[in-house]
Amino acid sequence: MRTVAIIQARMTSTRLPGKILMEALGRPLLLYELERIKKIEQVDSVVVATTGNVSDDPVAALCYAAGQPVFRGAEHDVLSRFYEAAMEHGAEAVVRFTADCPLVDPEISARAIGHYLDNNDRVDYCAVDVKFTPRPFPRGADTEAFSMRALAEAYAEASSRHEREHVTPFIYERPDRYRSEWIEAEKDLSGYRLTVDTREDFELVKAVIERLYPANPDFSLKDALTLLDSDPALARLNASVRQKT
Repeated sequence: MRTVAIIQARMTSTRLPGKILMEALGRPLLLYELERIKKIEQVDSVVVATTGNVSDDPVAALCYAAGQPVFRGAEHDVLSRFYEAAMEHGAEAVVRFTADCPLVDPEISARAIGHYLDNNDRVDYCAVDVKFTPRPFPRGADTEAFSMRALAEAYAEASSRHEREHVTPFIYERPDRYRSEWIEAEKDLSGYRLTVDTREDFELVKAVIERLYPANPDFSLKDALTLLDSDPALARLNASVRQKT
């Protein structure tokens, strides 16, 4: 089953514009995320899905320079952007990432993707997502794997702004129609925050990369959490940030 990972990326974040191209160790955050996603064995192709806006020309330019496939589509109808990117790249299974998760852990993502692929005869959607489990991973490990059939049906039928902007609610909010399952951590890790939505988030993620990447580019989520546990001042950098609803 051809599995295509699609990274949702744009420069016009409301809380921290341009965050996906902000740099750690002289390298844009988006390249770290691409590097990590490409290590997931089940993924056959990785596509960056950005908008056709001039403001996102730097995203496309970075991808072209890195030899990275990029798809440009609608800004606010992200569902159509995903569907069209998936169609263009021959996806049979789709994996959704967002470009504000540069520390996504390939091993954890592989658990969700593998669970979906191994059970696609009965499961339509499988995710790592803090919203849906009593033992969630931190924000920043987010991964969603789902069928191309479900994506096509969402694209054809979704009508609300919420469903068009966020791609997958049409699927996981219809348990009578789609079977959804989630990957859990061994304990609740939701107190950690490794996504980049604010300046404080960026400073924390940048520090984690600077501390861990030079010695071990393949550092895991566990390595990052061990670092935060050992350095309370670092962990406090984004402790006051609340997730945007």
